Amino acid sequence: MSEKFDVVVVGAGPAGYVAAIRCAQLGLKTACVDDWQNADGKPSLGGTCLNVGCIPSKALLDSSEKVAQAQHGFEAHGIKIDKVKVDVPTMVARKDSIVANLTQGIAGLFKANKITSLHGRGKLLADRKVEINNAGDSSVVSADHIILAVGSEPMAIPVAEVDGDRIVDNAGALDFDSAPKKLGVIGAGVIGLELGSVWRRLGAEVTILEAMDTFLAPVDQQLAREAQRTFTKAQGLDIKLGAMVTASKVNKKSVRVNYTLKGEEYSDTFDRLIVAVGRRPNTDDIADPGVGLALDDRGRIEVDHECRTNVEGVFAIGDAVKGPMLAHKASEEGVAVAEMIAGQQAHINHDLVPWVIYTHPEIAWVGITEEQAKADGLNYKTGFFPFAANGRSLAMNEKGGRVKMIADADTDRILGVHILGPNASELIAEAVLAMEYSASTEDIARTIHAHPTLSEAMHEAALSVDGRALHKVN
Repeated sequence: MSEKFDVVVVGAGPAGYVAAIRCAQLGLKTACVDDWQNADGKPSLGGTCLNVGCIPSKALLDSSEKVAQAQHGFEAHGIKIDKVKVDVPTMVARKDSIVANLTQGIAGLFKANKITSLHGRGKLLADRKVEINNAGDSSVVSADHIILAVGSEPMAIPVAEVDGDRIVDNAGALDFDSAPKKLGVIGAGVIGLELGSVWRRLGAEVTILEAMDTFLAPVDQQLAREAQRTFTKAQGLDIKLGAMVTASKVNKKSVRVNYTLKGEEYSDTFDRLIVAVGRRPNTDDIADPGVGLALDDRGRIEVDHECRTNVEGVFAIGDAVKGPMLAHKASEEGVAVAEMIAGQQAHINHDLVPWVIYTHPEIAWVGITEEQAKADGLNYKTGFFPFAANGRSLAMNEKGGRVKMIADADTDRILGVHILGPNASELIAEAVLAMEYSASTEDIARTIHAHPTLSEAMHEAALSVDGRALHKVN
């Protein structure tokens, strides 16, 4: 007879481990099934985000930005360094140490909350049972409620098959032992830009091939155009829009890539190639066919507004369901589902999920873009404030970017906030909170912001919506 739990969570990424912790906090007997293991074969909780995604990439972004500052930014502060020596293996080891600390921290939280951690690939069976396959050994557990939090995996393209050496995905791009002389990146989305930025700062000549003709299509295009100029002209990323990769060939020490651009055929040779064309739900063989778990045409588990699947007692959250593939969205769904299972009222506002790209400068946004406002025929107004007019930003030698606000012209309710500039990832939280409370731009304009701070750019952008900015010409 299988062991019985109140809740079994399948997956221990930001969706699953948070859901498991919240279930345990609410007094539910909880187990979490996960098959991730680190390089030495030991189980490692945290999923893609902690092991090969959000956390390690930010560690390398931070290290590489310090290199860029030492090479190009310190002199403006009166700090002169003759030669900067870059030790990539030490950077990678630091990254690995951070990952280990955090994944071990989750294991500690599981132990403290009395969560049963089960290692192996979980598969949903009938009657709310989960089969756990661990290197061929199989066991079964059951529960009153099951939460599927199986995450996502990198999308593969047949014209550039990942071999883990010359052609890598996002995980492989975090473990180079040195900066390639020439690096190719397929995809100019979040992952491609972040990883391309890391290795450009560390000395690689980086070419990014993006199939779309529009740069960062989900971003407000006024900010996207400014970001593109910064990445190309100031930072040296070679971003080719409308470039469709048609073939690749791996040689002993390089990879040759063929692509079309504006009707012409081109080829280039790189030391390494990163494939960063997006991610897909990790739902292959996630359920026995007899269960009848419904998936959509993109392989996502179909759920209602409360994350309930079509199978009684089974929920699904995170990257495996509709919505943006973002760790914080996944975690909030995990909390909400745990509280619903415990009989509490839960709240998920999918319209106010913030996005962040951790390039330099950072890009962050929440709500609609001006392009969306126009397409929807909304009566709207906008305001912006450049960081070049912000005292704290100038003291930091950060002269580019802006805060842009979009508001309803009749009610003044904030519809979207877009930030390109220093600490955009932190500043966006004020916008999310304001919009969660249905605030107007006047509400932010009447809120006292400390001086001198970057947050004053938020204040001035709100004032600018009504032509009242104090430190720029309206």
